[in-house]
Amino acid sequence: MERAIITISESGRVNIPSNGVWMSEMELVELFGVIAPTLRAAIRAIYKNGTLSSATTQQCDVVTPTSWATFYNLEVVVTLAFLLNTYEASRIRYKILNSFNRRKANRTTVFIILKSLNDIQKRLFH
Repeated sequence: MERAIITISESGRVNIPSNGVWMSEMELVELFGVIAPTLRAAIRAIYKNGTLSSATTQQCDVVTPTSWATFYNLEVVVTLAFLLNTYEASRIRYKILNSFNRRKANRTTVFIILKSLNDIQKRLFH
């Protein structure tokens, strides 16, 4: 399985690859700055309350010939970023929300409110 991981530099800069994000439990522990039991509890909560389905967001794969690991996709990582309360999670939330704002800034929306056709006709022809 080819995969990419999210990283945070020492300066706090978050790098989110454009596709193929699958991260192991240990990678998530390091990314969010939490201990494994805290991460496991958060993932269980996500699946238990039905926010995400484990069938579509996790995958098991062989790491070495004698061991395997469970990998979680980008949906799980983003959900964890909004569930956990750590500095690292806040940096990821900021990056995600900032990317939405940049996309929104590139578009222009124009709202036209029309009271009634009669009002428009009066203004145009009188």
